[in-house]
Amino acid sequence: MYIIIVGCGKIGANLAKSLQEDHNVVVIDKERAAFFKLRDFNGIFLEGNGLDLDVLKEAGIEKADAIALTTGYDNTNIAIAQIAKKIFNIPKVVAKISEPEKEEVYKQLGVDLISSSSLIAALIKDKIIEKGASTYILESDKLTIVEIKSDSQYSGKKVSDINLSGEFQIITVVRGEEPIIPEQNLVLEKGDILIGVAKISSLKKIKKILKLQ
Repeated sequence: MYIIIVGCGKIGANLAKSLQEDHNVVVIDKERAAFFKLRDFNGIFLEGNGLDLDVLKEAGIEKADAIALTTGYDNTNIAIAQIAKKIFNIPKVVAKISEPEKEEVYKQLGVDLISSSSLIAALIKDKIIEKGASTYILESDKLTIVEIKSDSQYSGKKVSDINLSGEFQIITVVRGEEPIIPEQNLVLEKGDILIGVAKISSLKKIKKILKLQ
C-alpha cells in the first residue's frame, strides 16, 4: 500500500516505522527537526504543511491508498481529512483526535477515529491494514507486541513450536474469555489468541515463518 502520514510526532513516527517494512510510506511535517525521530526509516519524509495541496500532491496523495492524520491539532486533522476524502477520494482516512466532542464531525466525513492515547499508532495501523495479526507499539523502539488470531495451522502445536528464540516469545494465550500465562508445552487450540513480544527488526522474518503475510 501507498500510505501518507501527516504529523511526525511520537505517534506518527512510530506508525511510520512499523509500516515501512511492507508498504511505501511518506511522512509530512512542518518541522524539519521532527524527522530526527525517524532513525533507520527507509520511507520518504517531506517538510511542509499537510493543509497545502501542493505538498500533498508532492507526497503522492493522488495515488495514495490511505492517509493517517496524527498531528496534535484536531482542526488540522479535520481539514486534511476533508481534503483527502472530498478532493482526492482516498479510500482509507484515519485520524487521531484529542477532543471527543469533535467525534461527530469526523463521523460525518466518514473518517475512522482513534481517540484514545493508548496504543494509538497500532490501532491506526490496524485500521489501514486489517490483517489477522495486530502489532502494538511499545515505548521501546526495539520491541513490539504482536497479537495473532490462532487458526487451524496452529491447532495442536505447542507454544514452544511457535516461539522463536531471541525474536518472538508468546507471553499470553487467550482461550475464550480466559487469559493463560502459558507453559512451553501448552497445546494450542483453534480460536486461541496468541499475544507475544517481538523484536521490531525481526517482524518481517517472524511474519514469514509464522505465515502471517
